[in-house]
Amino acid sequence: MRSLVAGLAAAAVLLLVAGCTPSPKVPKGDGTIEPLIFMAIPSQRPGPLEESFQPVLRMLEHETGRKIRFREAHDYAEVIEGVRTGKVQIAELGPFSYVLAKQQGARITAVVARVTQKGDIPEYQSYGITRVNSSINRLADFRGKKICFVDENSASGYLYPKAALQDVGISVERDIVPDFTHGHDLSAIAVSNGQCDAGFAYNTIVDRRLLVQEQLKPDELKVVWKSEMIPGGPMVIANDLPATLREQLVAALQQKANADYLRANGFCEGACVIADGYSYGFGSLDDAAYDKVREVCRKVGEKSCEKA
Repeated sequence: MRSLVAGLAAAAVLLLVAGCTPSPKVPKGDGTIEPLIFMAIPSQRPGPLEESFQPVLRMLEHETGRKIRFREAHDYAEVIEGVRTGKVQIAELGPFSYVLAKQQGARITAVVARVTQKGDIPEYQSYGITRVNSSINRLADFRGKKICFVDENSASGYLYPKAALQDVGISVERDIVPDFTHGHDLSAIAVSNGQCDAGFAYNTIVDRRLLVQEQLKPDELKVVWKSEMIPGGPMVIANDLPATLREQLVAALQQKANADYLRANGFCEGACVIADGYSYGFGSLDDAAYDKVREVCRKVGEKSCEKA
C-alpha cells in the first residue's frame, strides 16, 4: 500500500510540473512571429541592391523589434505578385508596378519614395540614351533600331518611353526591336557596349551611379530625350499588418529613413548612401501622386492599363 501511495504521489508531482511548463510558442495567423519580408524591384543587380537597403532595414528592425528579411526579386512582376498575395509585407515598387499592383487588388499603402537630397520632392526622369558617336539624335531616329527597355512593368524603363515613342509615330510592337534587360543599370550598359542601338534608363543611373562605379565613362553616352517628372517609386506596407506595427513602420520610414538619422544612430557610416546607393533617403507621398502615371498608362493603350 505504501508503494502504491508513493507511486501516486510521484505521478501527481509529474502532472503538476507538466502543467506548469510553458507550452512552445506557435506562430499566429497574423504572422507576428515570422520575419517581415522586404522586396524591391530589381533596378540594379541583386547584390548591390540588397546591400544598399541594409541601413534602412536595420533601422526598421530596431524600431519595430521585428526581424526583416530581404528577398531577391528576379523581375518587377515577382514583386507585384508578392504584395498582391500578401507574401511580402514591405516593398519598394516602381510607379507603374505600384499602379498595377493596386489594380490587381494588392492591399498596400504608399508611404514614402526616394529623394536624392534632403528636402527634394520624390520624383525622377526617364532618359533616352545612345552612344555618344551614334547618328541617333532624337526619338524619331529610334525607328528600325534595337532598343533596350528595362521591364514591361517599369515606368521610366518602359511605360513613359513607350508613350513618348508613340508621340513621334513609333510603335514598340512594329517599328523597333525591343530588348528587355530587367535592370536600369543593365539597360545603360547594354547601350554602351553595343548590345542595343539606344535604350532607356532612369536619370540617376546615367548621370551618377554608373559613372561613380566606373562602369561607364563620362563621354560614353549621350541623352537624346528626357521624360516629364515621374513620381518616385513608393515604399509600401501591407494593410493587413497589425495597426501598431503599421504605425511604427510609417513613422520610421517618414522620419528616420534618411542618411542624417541613420549615420547619427550607427546604422551606417561615412557618406551613408542608401536605397539605390546614392539617395539621401525618403520623402513622404500618397496614392494621389500616381494619378499622372495612371493617365500615361491609359494613353499608351496597354491592356494592363484598362482598369488602372
